[in-house]
Amino acid sequence: MKNKIEKFTDLIAWKENHELTLIVYDVTKKFPEEEKFGLTNQMRRCAVSITSNVAEGFSRSTPKDKNSFFFRALGSVTELQNQLLLSKDLKYIKDEDFQVCAEKSVRAHKLINGLIKSNNKRVASKK
Repeated sequence: MKNKIEKFTDLIAWKENHELTLIVYDVTKKFPEEEKFGLTNQMRRCAVSITSNVAEGFSRSTPKDKNSFFFRALGSVTELQNQLLLSKDLKYIKDEDFQVCAEKSVRAHKLINGLIKSNNKRVASKK
């Protein structure tokens, strides 16, 4: 029997992205001080935006509204992936930390896509 998803924190997509956010916060602690209001802040806000949009999408009642927030979350994942690459190229992030973040971000992207596909299937089955 499947576990019923009653709140956004039950979503695997939210849980995985929450972990990614915690890692991003930890990794960015080691960034140069001059990046405090630059890349550090951007990456943290971006990571938080992913989980926030998944949570908000979960609470929406219409499929169109849900997908709107899920697509924003996808955009934030992609933005974070870009920022991770930049951080690696600037040598702000260790290769092993980059790998962990990159792999988690790819998984995050897939899970959010799964939410969108699942939402679309529910809509199609009601027609």
